[in-house]
Order: sequence, then C-alpha cells, then structure tokens
Amino acid sequence: MTPGTLVLLHTPRANAASWGDLPEMLRSYGFDVITPDVPDLDGMGYVARASLVIAATAPEVPLVLVGHGSAGPLLPAIAAAQRAAHRSVGAYVFVDASLPRQVRAPQPHEHEHVRVPQPDDAFQPHEHEAEPPAAAAPVPADWPDAPCGYLRTHADRTGTPPRDGADEHGQAVREATLRGWTVVQHEPPAAVAQTLSELIATL
Repeated sequence: MTPGTLVLLHTPRANAASWGDLPEMLRSYGFDVITPDVPDLDGMGYVARASLVIAATAPEVPLVLVGHGSAGPLLPAIAAAQRAAHRSVGAYVFVDASLPRQVRAPQPHEHEHVRVPQPDDAFQPHEHEAEPPAAAAPVPADWPDAPCGYLRTHADRTGTPPRDGADEHGQAVREATLRGWTVVQHEPPAAVAQTLSELIATL
C-alpha cells in the first residue's frame, strides 16, 4: 500500500527519541512521518495524548500506525480514535511489539486469584530502564480492520541480539504468523527503514 502518513508510536513511558534516526530515514524515502511524543503516560492516557498529537498535524490519509514494544496493544484504540475523527487507517505494523488481544475478565465462578493475562513486555533498552507492562486498552470486536504486519529486528536498542531461549518476541512472531499477517525479519546490513518500507509496500 501507499500510505498518506506513517505514525510511529513509541513504547509507553519511553519517548519519541527512542526511534533514533528511523523517522528521518523514512522521510528520506519520501514518507510523511509523525512521531507523537508521550513520555509520561500509558494505557488510555497514552491513546488520548497520541491521538491529540496526530490530530494537530492534520495528517494525510490513509494512516499507517507503527507501534513499538508495548505500544502494540494500544494500536486498535488509537485507530478507533482516528476513525471517529474521519481519518482512515490503512495498515498496522508491529515493530518488536506485543500484540493486541481481547482480555477476558475472570468469571464469578473462577478462582479469585486468577490473573488477567497482560501483553508481553517489550524489550528493555537499558538495565536501569525496565519497561512496565502495557496498560489495558479496549480492542474493538471487528479489529483488525486493515492489513497487519510484524517487523522483528532481532535486536534491542543497544544492538544486542536476544539470547537463546530468551527471545521475548518469538511468541509474538509466531502468533502474527498464525493470524496470517505479513511477518518480516530484518537482516543487517540493510537499514531498518528500508525493511520497514518494503514491509509496508506489501500490505
């Protein structure tokens, strides 16, 4: 597909700078790119703030929502806000991200200590900067309403590949594959921006 605007959504409690040079590289490929900066919120607070930033830029549609880490589970709610504002979402891309899923509340007959499953944590860029689990956000029953893709980069922001047996995103890759999504594994020395742009073109 040919997007109107790419919206890069950083993992909650991080900031837009965590994308590094990716936004500028994507712009050099001819994309319009928005990078909402929401450093202090997660869950529906993050959704609301990011949606305000998107609206303020008056983006060209269709939007491609690109979520990193634990921003992944928030993409359906952000998309719902865009549709409510009459902005179409043409695709979703998850970059080393947790996936949205319907979270079922425990039923009365179930044990009171049953824990509602939470999305997987995204990678931790620094030892002192542990990322909390993503706060819950509603997933519309008709989601996904547009093509989805998953980009696995094999590395965290420090450039360190995951250890054997400690790959936090392997499960998300498997689930995305089972859902029939386009899954791409980034292979250096190609730039991540190149791999991402090629993935978007297939959606």
